[in-house]
Amino acid sequence: MIRTSRARRAELRNRARTTRAAARIRRRGTGTLTTHCIAAGLTPREARSVAGTLRKKAKELGINGTPARIHAGRKMRNDCRRYTPTQVARIAIAYRPRKPAYKTAATRLALAA
Repeated sequence: MIRTSRARRAELRNRARTTRAAARIRRRGTGTLTTHCIAAGLTPREARSVAGTLRKKAKELGINGTPARIHAGRKMRNDCRRYTPTQVARIAIAYRPRKPAYKTAATRLALAA
């Protein structure tokens, strides 16, 4: 199979994004649910979708996370909650996705702790 340079660049970009997210979580010890999902290999759009459901599951389980702020350069963006890998694993176990890519990500999140 011949892969185009566009496909190779896309694969490299996705791998770099996943590696950066995982490194950020390792460095800080915590991360937003979206960051954890990106580190599990989802695209940003899919990660935001899964993170919304994980937030709902976290609320049901009573897992609050640590309050924090998101910064974009010098500007203040939003308030958020950051979760440890152990907390995310507990939330991921309660999460029951249907889409195959989300199932794979949920398994990776559950095993990350």
